[in-house]
Amino acid sequence: MSAASDTRQLLAPRPKGGIVQSGRDSLVVARRNLIRMTRIPEMILFGVIQPVMFVVLFTYVFGGSINIPGAPAGSASAYKEFLMAGIFAQTVTFATAGAGAGIADDMHKGLIDRFRSLPMARGAVLTGRTLADLVQTAVTLAVLAVVALIVGWRTHESIGEVLAGFGLLLLLGYAFTWIGALIGLSVRTPEAATSGGLIWLFPLTFISNAFVPVNGMPKFLQYVAEWNPFSATVAAARELFGNTIEGVPKSVTGAWPMEHPVWASLIWSVLIILVFRTLAVRKYRRAA
Repeated sequence: MSAASDTRQLLAPRPKGGIVQSGRDSLVVARRNLIRMTRIPEMILFGVIQPVMFVVLFTYVFGGSINIPGAPAGSASAYKEFLMAGIFAQTVTFATAGAGAGIADDMHKGLIDRFRSLPMARGAVLTGRTLADLVQTAVTLAVLAVVALIVGWRTHESIGEVLAGFGLLLLLGYAFTWIGALIGLSVRTPEAATSGGLIWLFPLTFISNAFVPVNGMPKFLQYVAEWNPFSATVAAARELFGNTIEGVPKSVTGAWPMEHPVWASLIWSVLIILVFRTLAVRKYRRAA
């Protein structure tokens, strides 16, 4: 009887480990989170409304008041092309707060503990969550691009370069969701995760080249802005969209990220993913 049992165990298919199992587990968790999002449509709705409001406000309220070097004074069309990459980048990075709040909510409800009791890859819960957030961010970004086209934004490069620009934006957004995951695992309530996910994003996004040219900032802020990973992705998106303005220099401090924005954006995003995914998975293993 024991020999027969042993034979059945040997013949029974065993689950694949390593990357294959981790990938499958991550997709299962991502599907769970996407289903949850479809059942709470206001999550997506409110996520879309805020960036649309930013587009309208900056375009029609501030667009005629902000002068872009090399463009006619008060040129709203020049500012639209300068602005949109910054709005897109701000939108994908603000998903950090939602990622952190979602994980903190799962922790608060005890769902993370139930996941940890299952025979699944340790990093799959967090990877699945961040992948689901990436899908939501992509939907929001697509809607925002349509709104930008309606208000007059245009691209001037090939479709491949434009898609590459959106790809870099989504990669930055995915990198920042890992920061949100670490915050969500480090606080006790979803409210604290939302606050913790936003409080540092405002200086990060505004001390940058997203909304105004860097050459008008104080000297020390110019260095901060041009070495900001957020600025690198904004500059890369502008370059790939064909939205660079002739009178705006690539860099006023000679910073390498501004001279090579596409490479800098890739390096910053991959580095953020590697560092914060490692920290988040380690925190997840110790979280209670």
